[in-house]
Amino acid sequence: MWLVCLPVWAQDGTARIQAEIERLRQSFPEKFEPANVKPAIEDLLKSASSALQGGNLYLSLEKLGQATDYLQGARAALEKSGAFDSEWTAASRTLEASGRTLHAVNWKGIPAAVRALSETAQVKAVPLLDGARGFATATGPKDGIFYLGQALGEIEFARFCSTLRLSNGKRAFPLRSFLPELAALQTKTNAAFQPPKSIDLHSRFIALNSAIKLAKEADAGKDYAGALYQYLEAARHYAMLDAPPVAESQHEALKASLTAARKKLEASRDDESIALLFIQRAESQISHYDGSASIPDEWRAAQVIIERVLPAHAAARKSAAHPSGKAPRTVELTLVRWPYT
Repeated sequence: MWLVCLPVWAQDGTARIQAEIERLRQSFPEKFEPANVKPAIEDLLKSASSALQGGNLYLSLEKLGQATDYLQGARAALEKSGAFDSEWTAASRTLEASGRTLHAVNWKGIPAAVRALSETAQVKAVPLLDGARGFATATGPKDGIFYLGQALGEIEFARFCSTLRLSNGKRAFPLRSFLPELAALQTKTNAAFQPPKSIDLHSRFIALNSAIKLAKEADAGKDYAGALYQYLEAARHYAMLDAPPVAESQHEALKASLTAARKKLEASRDDESIALLFIQRAESQISHYDGSASIPDEWRAAQVIIERVLPAHAAARKSAAHPSGKAPRTVELTLVRWPYT
């Protein structure tokens, strides 16, 4: 595990994040539905707390957001007993109000990673709410309630992030539209979607296209920090399609590369927090908080972050190169699945 001392500007935020982790732990319902969600939420909260103690504030927030999503879904499945339509309408109004509130937030001086996590959560709430309606119609109201709760969890987390006043004194990242990068990545993804890869790596393609779709939706709403975060996540998924295994003899070199990258990003006068989030994630993948061994895919993912994600983040600082010609027609699908199945 990497141990890092948090700078003064992050210490108040750390206390609030730890308090939120504990609040979620104390709010566990007596039982969970589905039951297998409980250990997953507990592990996410443990990961969030461990990341925070290790000085990885952005990773801690990322894990906290995932835990909030699933916990509120489980709570909704148990507690929401009203008619689905009225519950859905109330959640929809909450989403609209949250959107107005977040677009009024002054993000000046706040790390781009915090803004990105907030904006992404707000964008994620939309397909979850749509998925809730779809499941309620197809298989019954009860099946839609979990997704409705997840949407409310994303809204709750987006609001929480927006209240973390973590001014770090860095020069702001030059946020802009990332549609040119997203269009180029979508073209490469479409070309790669050929058998046998499209069959063998079907779940990876789903995650990849989901990240591109979220990035486009964030970009359309001018939530450019969220768009960049999801673009980099999509770039990571795309690189994982062909990433070679990391030999055991290369493990120490990869660890050294991550340490060097972290030091460089932290020493920068510019806001490199979104890149730092990915570095923190990579470090956690090859050095688990509970001491368990990392699987080969985690080593591959860490290598991809060094070799592909960081360069993509650096390139994103430059002005966009607008693609020539007409963009091809595309069809976007919203894919929703039951968690942990």
